[in-house]
Amino acid sequence: MADQRGRRDDAPKKGGPREGAAPRKGTSSRGTSGARSGAGSDRDRAPYDRSTQGRGKPSDRSGKPAERSGKPSDRTGGPRRTPERSAVPRVDQATYDGPPLPDDINGMELDASVRVHLKDLPDKLGSRVARHLAAAGRLIDDEPEVAYQHALAAKARAPRLAVVREAVGEAAYAAGHYAEALSELRAAKRMNGATAYLPIMADCHRALGNPTRALELAKSPSVVRFAAPAKAEMTIVEAGARRDLGQMDAALRTLEVSPLNHKGREPWVVRLRYAYADTLEHAGRLNEALTWFHKTNAIDADEDTDAADRAESLEKRVDRS
Repeated sequence: MADQRGRRDDAPKKGGPREGAAPRKGTSSRGTSGARSGAGSDRDRAPYDRSTQGRGKPSDRSGKPAERSGKPSDRTGGPRRTPERSAVPRVDQATYDGPPLPDDINGMELDASVRVHLKDLPDKLGSRVARHLAAAGRLIDDEPEVAYQHALAAKARAPRLAVVREAVGEAAYAAGHYAEALSELRAAKRMNGATAYLPIMADCHRALGNPTRALELAKSPSVVRFAAPAKAEMTIVEAGARRDLGQMDAALRTLEVSPLNHKGREPWVVRLRYAYADTLEHAGRLNEALTWFHKTNAIDADEDTDAADRAESLEKRVDRS
């Protein structure tokens, strides 16, 4: 997998939070998941040659009707051509099988908005895809790499479903496979036209060393219409991209015009405040950073961030200064 080699030296390790953003639990918004079907002789096999999967018989693509002699049995005209196997996408058996799946996962754990996209698949295939997606959703926070492998197993069976490509992208992002995440989310966007992936795609560009492209996505017209949580995520990514470019003042301004003082305690408010406190600390404004880490901790009831620890550490530094 392509990976971290294009990333900055100060980028987080796989699964870690991006610099300038609050740590968060996973990225999957719909609870993707999946489970293992039978083993042994009942195990399904990888579709190594999928060139005609879901299609009828190969046809003449030249636009001309095939010439026939009038005799159904007459098939003269040279030996029959076989497809070039080197051009056929291949899926290795291990990827197709996916990791072992818990018996208690049956696919119904998925949100109804996800299951509806699987209804046109054959029953057995749809069940297997659903179980893999459900397992990915269950594991994405604690075992993102395993979640990614589950998502890949779903993709091996249903690569033309946007909801599956979205799940692969989110799991790849959580596991730190940023190039793969970007590719999969682009594919999902082409399929369904959704723009909800833009904050993750922008952050992938950051991780791959292209903050300028991240800023371009942050200025996409659709961002204006985002709901508050998605808009907050894009703001955090935009500020991080400014930091990547050494534009600390611009990063602070980006965050200062966001709803930092929103009265709610939603996770997006926590993450905005954390990002602002972190940026203040990196700008050397320690007293202000300490204030905002305390403000973050005050609304972080689930302790999704380490704001309390950051505040404690800063207090010692401020006292010595």
